[in-house]
Amino acid sequence: MQSGNKESLFNFSQKSLLILFFTLIIFSVLALKDLVFKPAFLLKNFGELSIDPEIAFINNKPTFLEFYAEWCEVCKEMAPNVAYLKDEYEKDINFVFLNVDNPKWEKYIRKFNVNGIPQVNLFDEYADLKVTFIGKQQEKTIKESIDNLNHGFQTNSKVLNSEFSVIKRSNNYQPSPRSHG
Repeated sequence: MQSGNKESLFNFSQKSLLILFFTLIIFSVLALKDLVFKPAFLLKNFGELSIDPEIAFINNKPTFLEFYAEWCEVCKEMAPNVAYLKDEYEKDINFVFLNVDNPKWEKYIRKFNVNGIPQVNLFDEYADLKVTFIGKQQEKTIKESIDNLNHGFQTNSKVLNSEFSVIKRSNNYQPSPRSHG
């Protein structure tokens, strides 16, 4: 009889450890969900809630135009900062988000020579391109450019960061702006 009691006690300990282990995993996932799921959710929402670019370029407001892809890790990293900027400026600025995987936006991808993502183009109220950011950017850098949209830019400038993907060109490879790493 004693061996039976020891067996059921041992099974109870194993069960307790399993329950504790799975509870820790569930709480860890819940605690980290904003880090894991929020950027992907934001990118998806950006595309769904975006103003049409044709309207943005004619309504006499400055325009923030971002080319992105939902699978792009750098785009995901920047998404919370872009969401903050959108919340702060959306009354005064058009926010346009174009997914490079959507063939509907091919015309704009070619027009703005998108070769790496994320790419952010800022336009003044006359739809003149003032600055292009390619790759990962600090929120502060983009915010300062937005604040200066109607003042400080003389010509189109380009700000590059090493954290973006460049399209590889070869005889066997046809360049596509959707290329990423």
